[in-house]
Amino acid sequence: MAYFEVSTSRVLYRFNAFVVTFMFVATIFVSSFQFRVGDEIGWTKPIGNESETYNEWAARNRFHIGDTLYFKYKSDSVLEVTPADYLNCNTSSPISKFENGNTVFKFNHSGFFYFISGHTSNCKSGQRIIIRVMHPSEISSPVPAPDISPAPAIGGGDDGGDGWISDFLGPPAINSTTTLSVLSYFVTALGGVMVFLYLLM
Repeated sequence: MAYFEVSTSRVLYRFNAFVVTFMFVATIFVSSFQFRVGDEIGWTKPIGNESETYNEWAARNRFHIGDTLYFKYKSDSVLEVTPADYLNCNTSSPISKFENGNTVFKFNHSGFFYFISGHTSNCKSGQRIIIRVMHPSEISSPVPAPDISPAPAIGGGDDGGDGWISDFLGPPAINSTTTLSVLSYFVTALGGVMVFLYLLM
C-alpha cells in the first residue's frame, strides 16, 4: 500500500510539472505574432502594380497587444506619426523614427497606430499604413468585423488613395486570430495526448 501511495504522489508531481511547463510553452506560442509589412515586397514605395495597398494588407489581418510589425526596407525609414501627420505625409515631427532597414515595432496598447515613409514623396505615393490593434475585450468576445469599402477622399485632396481612413473601423473576420485559435486548439490537444501517453508509461 505504501508503494502505491509513493507512486501516485510521484506521478502527480510529474504530471503537475508537465502541465505547468506545457502551459508556459503554449502561452508563448499563442501570445504574440510577427507580421511582415508588405509581405515579400517589404516596406517600399508603391509603383502601381501591387496586388494590394498597405492599408488593404492591414485590413485583412488582426493585430493584438504584444504582436510585432517587421519593416524590411533600404534607403528609407519608418516613422510612427499622429493621424494628422499621416494624412498630410508630414515627416517633420514623428512620434518615433526608425532607419536601420530591419525595424521591429511591438504593440504595447490597443488602438490605432500610423506609420509613413520618411520620404514625403513615397508617403504621398501610398507608402503609409494604419494599424488597428484590438482591445482584449474584442478578443474574448469576438463579433463579426464590419465590411470595409473605399470612401471618398477626406477633404477632396490627394491623400494617396487612403480616403477611406474616416471609415476604417477594423479588419475583416478571417485573419491571424483564426490562425492563432486553431494553433491554440492544436497545442491544447497535443498536450492532452502527451499527458495521456505519459500516464500510460
